[in-house]
Amino acid sequence: MEEELNIETPRLRFTPWRDSDAETLFKYASDPEVGQRAGWPPHRSVEESLSVIRDIFSNGHTWALELKETGEPVGCMCYYAFGESNIDIGEDDAELGYWIARPYWNQGLCTEALRAMVTWCFNVKGFQVLWSDFFVDNPASGRVMEKCGFRDTGEVNWCSHLYRGDERPVKVMRLDYALD
Repeated sequence: MEEELNIETPRLRFTPWRDSDAETLFKYASDPEVGQRAGWPPHRSVEESLSVIRDIFSNGHTWALELKETGEPVGCMCYYAFGESNIDIGEDDAELGYWIARPYWNQGLCTEALRAMVTWCFNVKGFQVLWSDFFVDNPASGRVMEKCGFRDTGEVNWCSHLYRGDERPVKVMRLDYALD
């Protein structure tokens, strides 16, 4: 069941992944630098990317980050609720995850998308605490989280279910809902 979502930022639109996005997903997800940073192996074919769209991204809480200027999906944003996260989170919490294609690195798109997702998760979904983590060899992702208000918990985790997750620790970050 697709979650009702209407998130737009100045440059991005959150949209459900479509089968027709498989070629574009493959174009970006076959880059070994992208998947490794997010915890999955590079895609080997358009068919594999289509399978990922159908079997992993079609879950009601994962969206394509579509570049408004071109209509092309250039990344992904998702949340995992209690019982779905690899972090020990509370019942009213969620873990956020994201990735962006390499041609769009260092342009502020992840920060823009994550800020919008944080606002939506707190104000629409009613989560009380948001969590995220990043591989220690991908500090740029941690900087995105910090720009969006996440703080280092001091906790280091191993995610054996992720690509090379037994070899690379992740740092766990936390953002608490704050009443203004």
